[in-house]
Amino acid sequence: METYTAENTRPSSAILTVALCFSVAVLEGFDIQAIGVAAPRLVPELGLEPNQMGWIFSIVNIGIVIGAAFGGRLADRVGRKPVFMGAVTMFGAFTLATAFAGNFASLFIVRFLVGLGFGAALPNMMAVASEISRPERRTITAAAMFCGLPFGGGMSALLTQVFSPETDWRVLFYIGGALPLIIVPALYLWMAETLQRGAAETGARAPIGEALFSAGRAAPTLLLWLTFFPTLLILYLILNWLPTLVAAQGLEPAVTPRASLWFNFGSIPGALLFGVLVDRLGPRWPLAASYVALVASLALLGGSTTLASIVFFSGAAGFFLMGANYSLYGVAAAYYPQAVRGTGSGASVAVGRVGSVIGPMLAGILLSQGLTATQVILAMVPAAAIAGVSVFLLSLYPQAE
Repeated sequence: METYTAENTRPSSAILTVALCFSVAVLEGFDIQAIGVAAPRLVPELGLEPNQMGWIFSIVNIGIVIGAAFGGRLADRVGRKPVFMGAVTMFGAFTLATAFAGNFASLFIVRFLVGLGFGAALPNMMAVASEISRPERRTITAAAMFCGLPFGGGMSALLTQVFSPETDWRVLFYIGGALPLIIVPALYLWMAETLQRGAAETGARAPIGEALFSAGRAAPTLLLWLTFFPTLLILYLILNWLPTLVAAQGLEPAVTPRASLWFNFGSIPGALLFGVLVDRLGPRWPLAASYVALVASLALLGGSTTLASIVFFSGAAGFFLMGANYSLYGVAAAYYPQAVRGTGSGASVAVGRVGSVIGPMLAGILLSQGLTATQVILAMVPAAAIAGVSVFLLSLYPQAE
């Protein structure tokens, strides 16, 4: 199979590959957030308790942890493209199966399998973004590609505003499951394979510990983990619980998806802006500033009681949180040479997704213990501070050649 790099890829092929990955990210974002958007209608119909719904939110991310670890490692051995195609097929099929779940047990199983597919796709997109773009464009390429996630999540929330209140929640999963299956043939025909043969052979031989911690990569690896973990804890707590937290502030359930909508759409310009800034200035100051602003946004969101202020600060939180998060995808891949880039990227995603497992469960536990929505949101502020300090320290270490 012919391989492509930033040096030998035609611009049209690179653009098409990035566009295909962006499209998959849109579908993944749609599917990930559909369960949270559908929750207000799904929960009473299936008779679920809040702590059960916390497990449904979290099991997806447990699947992502496993899928990212194995998907990234496998991609270093056999190539980005075949693993990516298999991952998209998997999450599409089991998202479709979500519509047919009739109780907690069946919903739990299919969402875990959806998560495996999501997880295997993510490190491959990170590696492709790094390998198909020139060094001075890596972060913006990754950020632009991963903007598909909030765009898809926003579309999921938007559909609930367009559909009538009587529309079956299963429609979200019919759409979210069918579209990934439709796009798989396009991936086969037009997606570039970016893993070079020699790198694949080296990656297959390298033990995981060596891939992550040798050649001066120990400190960057640990700092990446300390950045990804709290970032994704915050992100997935908000993605899954924001409509419920907004409703707990006394607003009508019919308007609560607006907060999710603006959180997602506010994140897109944030990701693009910080992607450009990181490529031009390096990751240190842009990403540190984004986390400082995120702390302020969360504090103000926690104190908001009107729809206008909740929508505004939800958008601000999305702007700064996603601006940092999607820039991190490009930055993380750059700390590993191509032979182990899938392994390194997958490990960062996997550790981050442990945070995304804990975040939704933590919110469910805190709410069950009687904490208010404001207190739950404010509890995320220390996590944002830890991520900001870690990414600042990470920037002191050189990236891979």
